[in-house]
Amino acid sequence: MFKVINENLENHQTDALIIGLFEENKESQSYYQLLNDKFNGHLDELVQSGDISNKEGSVSKVHTLGLIEAKRLYFVGLGKRDAKTVHTVRNTFGKVFKQLAESGVAQASIQLNSIVSGEDQADYVEAIAEAMAMAPHQLQTYHTDRAEESVDLANVKFLTDQSQGVVEAANTGYALGNGANIARHLVNLPGNLLTASDLAAFAENIASKHDIEIEVFDHEKIKAYGMGALLAVNQGSDEPPRFIVMKYQGKDTWEDPVAIVGKGITFDTGGYSLKPKDGIIGMKMDMGGAASVIGAMDAICHIKPKENIMALIPATDNMISHTAYKPDDVIVTMSGKTVEVRNTDAEGRLAMADAVTYARQNGAAKIVDVATLTGGVVVALGDQVTGAMTNNEKWLGEIQEASEQVNEPIWQLPYLDVYKKQVRKSHIADLNNSPGRKAHAVMAGAFVGAFAEDTPWVHLDIAGTAMAEGEHDLGPKGPTGVMARTLAKTMMNVK
Repeated sequence: MFKVINENLENHQTDALIIGLFEENKESQSYYQLLNDKFNGHLDELVQSGDISNKEGSVSKVHTLGLIEAKRLYFVGLGKRDAKTVHTVRNTFGKVFKQLAESGVAQASIQLNSIVSGEDQADYVEAIAEAMAMAPHQLQTYHTDRAEESVDLANVKFLTDQSQGVVEAANTGYALGNGANIARHLVNLPGNLLTASDLAAFAENIASKHDIEIEVFDHEKIKAYGMGALLAVNQGSDEPPRFIVMKYQGKDTWEDPVAIVGKGITFDTGGYSLKPKDGIIGMKMDMGGAASVIGAMDAICHIKPKENIMALIPATDNMISHTAYKPDDVIVTMSGKTVEVRNTDAEGRLAMADAVTYARQNGAAKIVDVATLTGGVVVALGDQVTGAMTNNEKWLGEIQEASEQVNEPIWQLPYLDVYKKQVRKSHIADLNNSPGRKAHAVMAGAFVGAFAEDTPWVHLDIAGTAMAEGEHDLGPKGPTGVMARTLAKTMMNVK
């Protein structure tokens, strides 16, 4: 898919030749000047008329009319050279790849030296390849008259005189972006087409593709392991629960794995604490954490970091029936801790509690959980920033570094003793699952944290960031696949 060559621009054959253009004096930019000479100075006229822009985020398309071998030129506006970042390049190339997909372009070449050179070249290549995977991604629909999908880029060539690490970086970026797309696809599926069993089957296909170990617990095995919290959430459903365990071994021996835990509530009615009619729409996305974990595992298997990783997904829907669990019920979790149920719509933290316990009991050195856990985090942070909690600042720092590299910002919420005590206030059990609306996002995280105990743990609440309200540079309206790249990048950064 990716190649590196060093070839003259005017003689290079491709469907689309992409050139970076900064706001600084264009005459000093050799690649622009070379092309301008081949166009007999007409590129300057297009710049003056505004048909070609060097403003950050702009994309300008020019037909070559046979003056050079490439069929089309795409000028990528990069703004001021000293203000350029990996993130601005990623987003701008998202626009480029969307245009290429809409035009049916099958192959493209990028003059990399017109964009970046030097030691950080690989970071930019990785970001460009992420954009290539993510930006043109189309979500599956069920319209009977749906249009045919656009043409995927068959190959991309990087024109550069510094070839070391370029293809590797491009493959890594594409794997990260495709991991996010896998998560998007899963979140987009309707609840009737993605049950817990369907989610498990999808995970099994990923594991089979990469030849990694997977085990799927059925109802009887979940019961045998004492996962009373997951079973309680599942009580009202006709669909059986599943507990998914995927293992990637990057070390010589299986020891001290990092556990990545994803909330897999395939549809959430709220149970007897029923959601209002407007709040229940869209609850097919309540397995966004599980989707991100599966997408991350696909990327991890492509990238092959030197780390042992255990992906854990408690999967069920949360339905209402005569068998459903109720407010005031007391349940026994896998850890042995008892929980007073005060809100059946606080179900995700219950399922996650058993998964976190499983991680601890199976030797996890560190745990990170990802969940569309609370509306409270949306009120606190909106839809651009993921909320985080931790009992270990160093572990959070590693994840935060990765999140910054892929531009999936997170913000730490407090995890203080006062909150830990509140989730332990119950006159009848060890914990209660819903102390009230105050500090709602923090209370949910604190509940999960009670089961992590002293194992380094980070909680990521993606309720706000899992969905985009409109189309954006890196994808369509709808599921974002958030945290799939962050999780995989975190594992890549392990030294």
